[in-house]
Formats: sequence, structure tokens, C-alpha cells
Amino acid sequence: MNLSWTLSRYLGRQFLGVVLLTFGVFIVLIFMIELVELLRRSADKPDVTFGLVVTIALMEVPRIGAQTLPFAVLFGGMAAFLRLSRNNELVVARAAGVSVWQFIAPALAVAFVIGAFVTTVFNPVSATLTTRAEQLESKYLSRQASFVAVSANGLWLRQADSTGQSVVHALRMDDGFRLRRVTIFLYDQGNRFSGRIDAATARLRPGYWELADVWVMMDGEQSRKYDTYRQETSLTQKQIEESFAREESISFWELPHFIATAEAAGFSARRYQIYFHQLLATPALLCTMVLIAAAFSLRVTRMGGLLQMVLGGIFSGFLIYFLGNLAIALGLSGILPAALAAWAPSLVATLLGLAVLFHLEDG
Repeated sequence: MNLSWTLSRYLGRQFLGVVLLTFGVFIVLIFMIELVELLRRSADKPDVTFGLVVTIALMEVPRIGAQTLPFAVLFGGMAAFLRLSRNNELVVARAAGVSVWQFIAPALAVAFVIGAFVTTVFNPVSATLTTRAEQLESKYLSRQASFVAVSANGLWLRQADSTGQSVVHALRMDDGFRLRRVTIFLYDQGNRFSGRIDAATARLRPGYWELADVWVMMDGEQSRKYDTYRQETSLTQKQIEESFAREESISFWELPHFIATAEAAGFSARRYQIYFHQLLATPALLCTMVLIAAAFSLRVTRMGGLLQMVLGGIFSGFLIYFLGNLAIALGLSGILPAALAAWAPSLVATLLGLAVLFHLEDG
């Protein structure tokens, strides 16, 4: 039997409504938790207003909400399928010759469209809001600014020393935080330009840069040549790594260019590659959650045990989440390729869900 367009729209609308309701509940909970955390962090900062805290919390909601979307699809899908079963709508549909594949097809289509929308539209908006939230947090809460910027013409670092501020530019970075073709622009305490240092290489040491093949040009003085030279710095390797752009603050459309730029500058772009493939795999992940929801909720009508089935579905969802984090950790360590680390959990769970549904449908 071919599934009618009317029935398809009805099933898709039922699934979409419950999923959006579930996601809305998650969003409210995320906002409340984030608001409480920001209020705690701003308690000793009198210049931070309640309105500013609310603004930052709202800007953080899309980023965290996107992480909970697969669970919203899982729980919402289970609730939608269980409601259809309890109302005997599933029984009537199956009596009319509708197979389980036709029954879940509208939900799969809706999940795929949601995933595509999240990747191509929602993610760029979320990245913009995340970037703005980070700027506000750095300015008003953590009182720290970013130390690192990567562009097409190389790497830029901002640092402080005992005499003032300085900006370090390097064409690229090798292993061990060794910079090549380095230029350091020096500024005094009043942010006035005071000199420039050019070096072939610079290696970060505790409390200073170790420069090699150096020309030092101070304002009002003759240029001087040194084989080696030490330039004081307050930067550490950990600060540089933590100050590098978070993957959630980069739009899906900008990630390929950012990855190419970071690799050209000598930075490892593995975590950005994994994140890019995670975004590409979002529609498949949401469809996987639909299959899991169907595998556990549709069999209630035949085998009973509502509580056991619901708990089984929830456990399966969290198991996929755990396996996903494990695969990402293996990908970051270089054990798994970036694409495999992002796609493997969804593909494995999809195959398992299909196997369960084949067993239920065809015995």
C-alpha cells in the first residue's frame, strides 16, 4: 500500500509538534541553568547588570541547545509514536496495510529537514551569537581577551611584558611552538610604537621568546643584529591553545576556509575537521534517533512493557552520545580519521536500528 499524502502530512505534523515541544522544554531549562551560572559568576562584579547577564545567557542558548537537539528528537519521537500507539492510530494504519517503514518515513523526512536546517541556517546564527557572548564574557566576566588570531597572511599573537604591549606576527608555526619569519611590534605603556624586532625563528620558553637571527630596531636608535635574543612575554603555551577560536564560534560555511588557513599557519585543525563532519552528519544523526525511537516505542503495541521500552530507548540514546564522545576523543588523538570519528556513531546506530526494525516487521 502506498502511503497517502494526507496521512504522511498528519504523521509528520504529529512528530514535528512533539519534537518542537520537547526541544522548547530543553531550551527553557538550558536558559535557566545558564542564567543561574552567569549570576553566580557575576556576583562579585558590580558593573555587570542583570540585563547583561540575561543577554549573554540568551546568546549561549543556541549553542547548547544544538547539542541537545538529538535527544529532543529521540524523546519527542518516542512520545509521538507512543501517543499514536495509545490512540490506536498505529493499529488502524497497520490494519490498512501500512508497513512500519511507511509509518516512520514522514518522521525520517522531518528529522532530515531539521538536521539540514540546523547545519546550514541555525549553525551560522548560533556561531555569531556564540562569538558575541564570548566577547561579552571576556570583557565583563573573565576580564581576559583573546591572545591569538589566524589569518591568510599568518599568525598573530598579542602579549604583555614589563615595558608595555607587543604584537607578534609569524608566517607559520612548527611543532613545539616554534614560529618562523617572526616580526614583533613593540608598544610602550601609553600604547605608542617603540620598536620592532625581526627574527628568522622564535621558540616559546617559560617567560620569554627565544629568537634566532635577529634584527632589533628601537625608535630613535640604530638597528642591531643578534644571533640570539630574548624577548620577555607573559604568554604560555596553555594560554595560546585555550585562546584559539572555539569550533562552535565558527560558521559551517566558514569552516573549510578556516581549516585551510589554520593548517597553513601550522596549527592542527583536526578538531575543526571533526566538528565540520559532525555538522554534515547532523541530518543522519537525527534520522538515527528516529529509528531508535521507533524501534523501542512501536514494539510496545505487540510486546507490552512500556516502562522497559522507554528506558531502553533512553539508554540507547545516551549510549550513542557516549560512543560519539569516545569516537571524537579517538579522532582528536589521531587514532581515527576525522570523517570516521564524526560519522561512525551515527552509521553504526543506524544499522542497529534498521536491524531491530527489520526483525519487528519481518520477524
